Order: sequence, then structure tokens, then C-alpha cells
Amino acid sequence: MSLRRPMQLSTSALCYLALALHSPLSSQAQTSILGFTPPTAAHEAEIENKFKAIPSPDEERRQHKIFTAEPHVAGSARNNELARYIADEWRNEGLEDVIIRRYDVYGSNPKSTLLEMTGPVHYRAGLRELPIPGDPDMKNKSISSAWSGMSASGEVTAPLVYAHSGNPEDYDYLRKQGIDVKGKVVLVRYSNPYSYRGFKALTAQREGAAALLIYSDPAEDGFKKGKVDPNGPWGPEYHIQRGAITYDFMVPGDPLTPGWASVPGAKRIPVEEAVSIPKIMALPLSWHDAKPLLAQMDGPIAPDDWQGGLPLKYHLGGNRVRVHVKIEMDNSTQPYYVVEGRIRGADLPDEWIVLGNHRDAWVFGGVDPSSGTASMMELTRALGKMAKQGIRPRRTLVVCSWDGEEVGLTGSTEWGEQFVDELRQKAVAYINVDEATSGPNFHGQAVASLAPMLVETAHTVKDPSGKTLYEAWKESSTRERREAKLTQEVTDSNLADTRIGSGSDHTVFLNFVGMPVLGLQFDGPYGVYHSAYDDFFWMNHFGDPGYRYHTLMSQLWGVLALRLANADLLPFDFASYATNIRQFVNELEKGKQMSGQDKAMWGQPPSAVQPGEARLSPPLDLKPILDAIDDFEAAGQRLDESASRALAAGAIDPKLAAIINHGAMQVERNWLNPDGIPGRPWFKHILYGARFTYAHLELPGLTEAVEKQDWTTAQQQAEILRQALANNTKLVNQLNSTLNGEISEKGK
Repeated sequence: MSLRRPMQLSTSALCYLALALHSPLSSQAQTSILGFTPPTAAHEAEIENKFKAIPSPDEERRQHKIFTAEPHVAGSARNNELARYIADEWRNEGLEDVIIRRYDVYGSNPKSTLLEMTGPVHYRAGLRELPIPGDPDMKNKSISSAWSGMSASGEVTAPLVYAHSGNPEDYDYLRKQGIDVKGKVVLVRYSNPYSYRGFKALTAQREGAAALLIYSDPAEDGFKKGKVDPNGPWGPEYHIQRGAITYDFMVPGDPLTPGWASVPGAKRIPVEEAVSIPKIMALPLSWHDAKPLLAQMDGPIAPDDWQGGLPLKYHLGGNRVRVHVKIEMDNSTQPYYVVEGRIRGADLPDEWIVLGNHRDAWVFGGVDPSSGTASMMELTRALGKMAKQGIRPRRTLVVCSWDGEEVGLTGSTEWGEQFVDELRQKAVAYINVDEATSGPNFHGQAVASLAPMLVETAHTVKDPSGKTLYEAWKESSTRERREAKLTQEVTDSNLADTRIGSGSDHTVFLNFVGMPVLGLQFDGPYGVYHSAYDDFFWMNHFGDPGYRYHTLMSQLWGVLALRLANADLLPFDFASYATNIRQFVNELEKGKQMSGQDKAMWGQPPSAVQPGEARLSPPLDLKPILDAIDDFEAAGQRLDESASRALAAGAIDPKLAAIINHGAMQVERNWLNPDGIPGRPWFKHILYGARFTYAHLELPGLTEAVEKQDWTTAQQQAEILRQALANNTKLVNQLNSTLNGEISEKGK
């Protein structure tokens, strides 16, 4: 999950939103929508009202029950069966060109796992989740034991060391205590602070550890948070957070086809050369299985902020406790299946809006991903029903059910790599829904050019609370910021999250293809992530009883897709984008982007480059970049104003609209650097990237060079950014001139 950070909209965007949002939700005709003329806006509002009336909570629940009926991990027979089910449903619903695409990829499945404490006392970990009262699915014999995707196979008996969250600074602390983890087994915990388990694995591997055990401490997601399942939403004693440890922050997708699709006949590199395949054993644990280990550990008492929620003193260990770990994996090439369907556009079939959700789950996937899958199925049912009635979008909607997201963002990455050239020519945007809901709090992500559209659309759908989604979103965001002790007021200009990291299927579209992306999610207290307890029972008792937020997700997802599909002029706001980029550069200049674990990753002490300090090298002058941002912002404002006048004047010539829209689609592509981020060439976007923890990373090539104090590379990356800004300024100015010329001709 990416960290949620605010953005700032431009003045022109705020004025545009004020005009666009004057119609109340109850109005049957919205007279102003971003990207539409008044007549087409009125028609669009009618279409949206018809669409929103179709999704139903009963159907959401029915579909959710189907997708959570059995465990369906990537590559399993059940997951493949669900792919065929989706394809059949889509054909029946009226979707066109439905196809199941096969990708033979390097996948991961367990054969056997074993963990036992051999001294000072014997304890054999159960590595199982026990049934709880009232939840019949927990008696399903197909539930797997604990395992980590892409773990190495092996066997070791060695001392156990407690390393807190397993981040680089944690190992620095252990070294100061005279504890070396080389050749030992390391016990770490999830989410303190948040970092992707794959980063924990890479860090342990670099430290020379023999194996990694990752457990869920009740302080993070268990009884210390509140009531546990079946009495509340938090994780019970035996819950196990499964997950892959793939190094997909280096290269996502099939590890053996990095940068190209794993289609028949594709070149495959040797496993030994694949940078995203871990070389360390890893195993997740419940706190039930971790507690006996922690209770027996000796050595120095862990610091206060390393103590957890269990009723014992946490020690660092390293001598007294020895454990035996044995893991046998089937890591081999296997088929994954992506399901693809379309509603062909009536007017512009070669302009695409791509929508996606992943299908594979670690067990039942009640929230992740089956809540999103159920919402997708109601979305497609509604779109199909309208298509059968002759109500088609102007542009083509492409809907995909991804496979292998949980392993390494695999299915979406292979599909994106296969169709990268076509997507760069035709794709308008990608809208991702991973988890539809685990609660009532909405979080919307967007590249900054689409943030105004997302905020506008939130006014036009109704939250189950009776308020508009916009009102509910603003209230929950205000509450969350207050709880986080953030002082910034929530406004339209900072409501959407424009800090986009990795960890879901949007990654290939933003970072490799160069497509604008949006991400939608409702969340709440959720302590059963990636465990067997994340199931139909949990959703019906805690996540979304009544399936009202599932239904709202289908409505919101569809309305956003329809607005992009039907707009006269695509609703990109490049002035807002410029404002966002300026914020990124200012934060870099002030040294605000790097955390302690980031510094440690690059071999710097945590005290280096304190937040708020301007520690850039004098030769790295950011003024040319800031000047280029000013130029891009001014160009964006002029285009916004011209587009507003053109839309207000009525019908726009289709040929002119095609020129403007195709040019606007090119802006996101122009943020790509063909050479990619230094050291991670698959990631090509110069504005958006992800840290090894999955957290958002703005200006990734430039920022990482500054953090490593590699000033030669930093200067090169700064020039790449400046040139991209200049290219996009030139493009936007050309579009404005073209549009203004047509407006002038109409006025004669």
C-alpha cells in the first residue's frame, strides 16, 4: 500500500471545479462536467444515472460468495477455473472480444515447510490457522499451511535473532550490540514501520542471514488494536499473513522475461541471472507460533520501540534459542491466465480506457482481491446491459482480470509488456481496483492531471451514509489527518493522493507503459490481511455487511470510466500536474524525502540528511528545473482556459478533438526515460517510482542519486527532467495554439 500524501491543484483547476460542481447530486441533469460541452454533459449525466441504477448489493454478495468459496492462489486449478468463469460471464453479459491469454511464467508453490525450536526447549510450530466459531470456511481442508511466495528452498539449524522490522537500521542496531546475523535465522515482524516483506528478505539476504521468519505481532494487527475475529475485525491468535518476497521493486512480472512478455517462444534468462528471485528462505508465522520463540530468547533486552504486544519482554537473542527451518518449494515455470474483454467504442474504438482487478488470492481473498473482483463483475454486468440496450461508450473499455499479482504483479506486467506499443498509441488511462473495500473510508489515487476529475466525480455518487462520496471522503480524510497529527486542512486541492508507489497492478501501466492511472479503495480496520480469515464471513460481519460499499465501488469505477470514454476533450489538467511536480522538487531540495531506512539502504547513517535540511551539493542547481516547471504550468493554464472556452461554445469538430486528445495522451508518455531509473531500468517514469519498500518515490532517478550523493548522476537526472518538462511545455503550447486557432475561426 502506498503512503497517502496530499497534492495541490492549480488555480485554474480549482476554478474549473467550481464551475463543474454547481449541480447538486439530486439534480437529474448535470450541466457541467470536466471535458464535456453543455449538451454532451447533460447526455452523460443521463447515461451515468442509468448505469448507477444497475449494480445491486445482492449481486455483489452473490459474486463475492463465488470468488471466496475456495482458496485460489495463482497457478491453482481453482484460480484457473475462475478465469474461465469470468470469461463465460462476460460473454453472457455482452462483452466483446473476450479472450483468455496464457503466460508461462516462473511461479511459486510450496511443497513442505517446517519450523521447530531445538533448544533450549523443543517446540514445533503448527504453521496453521485454526477454525473460529461461526466461520464454516475455516474448516476447508484446502487451506494451506504457512508459506512465502518465491522463498528459496533449503534447510538450516541455527541461532535465532530478533531484528524488529528487519529494516537496515535494525541490523545496524544489532551490530552495535555485538550481534552478527550472518548464518543465523532472523525473526522480524510486519509493519513497524511499514515495509514490503520482499525488502525485509533482501535486507536479511544482504546481511548474510540463513533464513527469515516474519510474524504478525498483535501490536500491529491483533488484540492490541481491538476485538479479534470472530468478535471484531482484527487478526486472531493464529492468523498468518502470507505473501511473496519477490524483489519486484527491481523488476516486476516474470523474473525470466524482464522487460518483455512471457509469450510462446520468448527468450528466457537463466534463473541465476534473475535479479527479482530471492536467494533466502522465508516463512510467515502467527503470533501463536512466534511467542514460544520470543519467550525463550536471551541476550540484551530489545529497545522500547522494539517491544510488541505480547505479554513478555522481547530480547535480541542470538545464542540461547536455536531453530530448525526446512522449506521445500516448487519454484518453476507454470501458466498464469489473464482474462480480457471489451465494450467496443461507438465513435473512437482505437482509444482505450483500461480497467483491471487481480483474481488470485493467498487463500479466500475476502478483501484482497475478491471484494474488488465482485465489484468488477457488477461493473461489467452494468456495462454489458447498457451495451445490449444500444448505450455504448464513445471510446473502447478494456476490462482485465489479472493473474499472479500476489506473486510479482505478474499477469498485468506480462500483458502490459506484450501490448506496450499498442497501449502507448491508444490508451487514455488505467483504473485499478485491487481491494474494493475493508471498511467505509475512501482513498483515491491519481496522477495529478486526473486528480480534479476524480474529485469532481466524487460529488456525483452517493455514499451509504447518505452523503455524497465527496463529503464522506473529505470527512474521513480530515479525521485521519487529525489522528496522524497533521495540521494541513483537507481541501479540494489536496484531497486526492498523487503520491503513487507500487504494490498493485497499476505499476506496469504507469512506470513502464507511461499511462495515467487512478486507484480506488475503501478501507477500515483490517487485521486479517493475506490470511485464511480474510473470507466471506469476515466481509459479512466486519468489512461491508450489506455490500453497500462494493456497490458504490462498482458505481464509482464505472462513472470514472464512462467520463473518460465519453469526454469531448480528455479531462487532463496539466497545470495541476506542474503544481505537483514543483512540490516534488521543493521537497527534494529541502531533504524531506528520505527516511532512516532509506538512508541505511544506501549505506548512510540515519542522521545523514535530516528532514528539513537543504543538503544538496552546490553544483546541483535546481533553478532550471523550477523555471521549466513554471513554463509547463503556464502552458497548462492556457490550455485549460482554451479548452473551457471551446467546450462552453458547444460542439467541437471531431478532427480537432482528435488532435487535442491524442496530443494530451502523449504528455504522460513524455515522462518516460527509455533508459529507466539508474540501477532499475525497467522503471522508466521520471516523476513516479517506488522505493524497495513499495512506498512512493517522487522523481526516482534524481532522488536516489541525491540520497547516494552521486552528484554526477544527479546532474544527469536533473537534465533529463528539465528536458522532459521542456518537451511537454512545447507540446501543450502546440495543442493550445491549435485549439485557439479553431476557436478564432469559429468566432469569425
